[in-house]
Amino acid sequence: MFIPLYDHNPKKYLARSWVNHSLIVINLIVFGIQYILPTSAEEVVLITMAVVPGWLSEPLIDQVPFLPDQTTLVTYAFLHADWMHVLSNMLFLWVFGDNIEDAMGHIRYLVFYLACAAAGGLAHMLADPASTAPLVGASGAVAGVIAAYIILFPKVRIYVLAKIIVPLPVPIPALWVLGLWIGMQLFFVLFPDGGPTAWWAHMGGLIAGATLVFFMKRSTVNLFGR
Repeated sequence: MFIPLYDHNPKKYLARSWVNHSLIVINLIVFGIQYILPTSAEEVVLITMAVVPGWLSEPLIDQVPFLPDQTTLVTYAFLHADWMHVLSNMLFLWVFGDNIEDAMGHIRYLVFYLACAAAGGLAHMLADPASTAPLVGASGAVAGVIAAYIILFPKVRIYVLAKIIVPLPVPIPALWVLGLWIGMQLFFVLFPDGGPTAWWAHMGGLIAGATLVFFMKRSTVNLFGR
C-alpha cells in the first residue's frame, strides 16, 4: 500500500476547492461525533445511516425516518469504522479531489462525488443482497475521484511516501500509482480475502467515476492529459 502525499497539478479554474474541503471537514466531524458516542447510540447511527443490503433488498426495517431507505446509499459514505479508515480516505480526497473539482466546477463535482458514493453502495448491495453487515466509508466516492483523476491527469507526478533508506517522497506518474491501486481492487474483487473491506463498493465507485467524468468535466478540460 502506498501513501500519496501531494501532486504537482495546479488548479486552472478555481481559486479554492470549497466542496472538496467541505466534504473532508464534514467526514471528520461526523467521525468525531461517532467516536464520542456511547456504543448504543453509535449502533443507532449505523442502523439509520449505513447501507445494509438485506434491509434494502427486503425492506423489513424502516431505516431513515421520513425519507426513502435508499437515502443510505449516500449517508453511509459519511460514516467510518475507525480513525485509520477515515484518515486514509480523506488523505486520498485531499490529494486528488481538488483537481477533479477544478475540472468539473463546484456543483457538478458535488453531484459526481455523491453519485459515485451511491454507485459504490449499490454495487456492494448487488454483490451480496442478503448481507446484514453495515457498509460505511467514503471509499466508493473516493474510488470515483481516483478513476476520474487517472483519466484526466495520467501523466501528473504524484509524490508518494517510499522507504529507500529513510521514508522519502518519490514522484511517480499518476498512471502508475493509481493504476496499481485500481489493479489491487480488481484483484480482491476476483480473489476476496475475507476481510472487512468492501471491494465491490470500490469497484462501483470506480466504474461510476470513469463513466461520469466524460459527461461532467468542463468542455475545455482535455482527456488523458492531452
